[in-house]
Amino acid sequence: MNKAFMREPDEFPSRCPVCQSIGQPVGPETLNAQLPSDTRRSLAETAYFCPDSQCDVVYFDDYSAAITRREFHGLIAIKDAEAPLCSCFGLKREDVELDIANGEVFRTKAAILKAQSSEARCTTQSPNGRSCVQEIQRYFLKLKQDADRSPRPAP
Repeated sequence: MNKAFMREPDEFPSRCPVCQSIGQPVGPETLNAQLPSDTRRSLAETAYFCPDSQCDVVYFDDYSAAITRREFHGLIAIKDAEAPLCSCFGLKREDVELDIANGEVFRTKAAILKAQSSEARCTTQSPNGRSCVQEIQRYFLKLKQDADRSPRPAP
């Protein structure tokens, strides 16, 4: 087909300057809540969160500014294994692991219900400004699949 009739994409996704992951848009409310004002001033009004767990960049903008983990104060659920999965209500990986080990979903389900309620403050509490529900479900399902695949000891 002739290129003259092909439509070019209107926008290209913003990519992390270090790992090239597609950034998750983060608004000013999240940035203002997560960063000290002097650090916050180095970024544009709207920036992006780098979702790559191995990458040192936390936030970046389209003007080559970046905030690294060293400059970020606090743990990040997506990047730090010891951070709570839920920034608002403190659900930890260990809580989900206990649910799996005990064959229950009490802690996990309670956190998801709270995260879906009006009590959640994801925009200001979570470094990526998003709800933790998807991350909690992903972690739970991964552990459950691993547990289902593991050979059970004979009685």
